[in-house]
Amino acid sequence: MQKRFSKIALVMLVMGLAVLFVPATPAMAADGASAEGGSMLTTLGAARLGGAIGAGLVIMGAAAGIGRIGGSAVESMARQPEVAGQIFTPMILTAALIEGATFFALIITMLAVNAK
Repeated sequence: MQKRFSKIALVMLVMGLAVLFVPATPAMAADGASAEGGSMLTTLGAARLGGAIGAGLVIMGAAAGIGRIGGSAVESMARQPEVAGQIFTPMILTAALIEGATFFALIITMLAVNAK
């Protein structure tokens, strides 16, 4: 079921991105709604869309990583409560490293959007 949902989500994403690049109808071009030869997505718009998609992927990856660390740590503490102090510090350190990498990736994404 999860594989099927992933395939459907991927197809919908590709179709949605394809719609962004479809040329505008002649009626829209005649009204001056599209200034770049009939394309509905400008260069600046494409850069911002790429930045938004990149930022979203970065955040989803970080959330998955930190969630996995937290879940594993809590499960370990539940199985052996006496080692909770030994598990807690490496868990926080690893989460902080993931968060640092996430901030770095977000800054790179934002710089890519503003590059000219």
